Amino acid sequence: MREVVFAKKNKDKWLNYEAALTGKTRLNPEELTVMYLDLTDDLSYASTYYPDSQLTAYLNELAGMAHRKIYKTKKTSGNAIKRFYLHDFPLMFYQYRKFLGFSFVVFVIFSAIGWYSTMKNQDFARWIMGNAYVDMTLQNIKNGDPMAVYKQANEVDMFLGITINNIKVALFTFMLGITFGLGTLYYLMRNAIMLGAFQYFFLKQGVFWESVRTIWIHGTIEISVIIVAGAAGFIMASGILMPGTYTRMHAFVQKARDGLKVMISTIPFFIIAGFFEGFVTRHTEMPDWLAIFIILSSLALIIFYYVVLPKRLYLQNMAK
Repeated sequence: MREVVFAKKNKDKWLNYEAALTGKTRLNPEELTVMYLDLTDDLSYASTYYPDSQLTAYLNELAGMAHRKIYKTKKTSGNAIKRFYLHDFPLMFYQYRKFLGFSFVVFVIFSAIGWYSTMKNQDFARWIMGNAYVDMTLQNIKNGDPMAVYKQANEVDMFLGITINNIKVALFTFMLGITFGLGTLYYLMRNAIMLGAFQYFFLKQGVFWESVRTIWIHGTIEISVIIVAGAAGFIMASGILMPGTYTRMHAFVQKARDGLKVMISTIPFFIIAGFFEGFVTRHTEMPDWLAIFIILSSLALIIFYYVVLPKRLYLQNMAK
């Protein structure tokens, strides 16, 4: 894009930002954050294509002013990490809600395929989960403890191992968005088919409820956040496939950065899921009401954080 076209397209927006930063108009913290992100995107583009331009210097000055205001605001409004998780990230994530919906639909479809495939061919479960795991589980069912696999390892070792592995899977799901989203789609497909096959396998063995009340204690958050990681991968892919008015490289960098923020948001949830799997899931003797309470509370937490809170902050921001 020619510099004159770029300037003409964004001139009014920059003048409004300048008025807000110089105190001529009021600006709430959420608007300041959105404005700063937008300015840094424009500055990055201008620095790449017009490095010695006065326009680039002007945008650099505006971005600096916005950064100083944000720093000053954060000093007086509390912890920056807390603000990221409770304000900045959810507000940003609202614009990507359709990617979360798409990732969810993909996961449900492939879970159904895994369920149906196992229903039609009992050997499909062995192909997906491996003979060793299936044979071990069948023996556990025969021994009267279908979920004994969650009691074998030490609590701390299991917590650390599961958490690290889940984060690794999520990162791969996200990073493979660079393959135009195909790698992300593959990782979602693999995990979803495995889940569907896994659940139908237990249904066939007559211990479906035992599996649901146990596995979903940690699986509610674990599976949900894998879906969120899928959304992050598709966000990255959108920068390549749908660059809009920006160059493909600039759009990719911007979307990759936003996808990374999505991944950062998942870290506490993976820690919670790992804790549940290491320390809580093994207690299969817990009453049904407690297991159901944990599962429903986990689901409510995920829905609130990734669906309800972003919409609430967006509407509050629009009303100010």
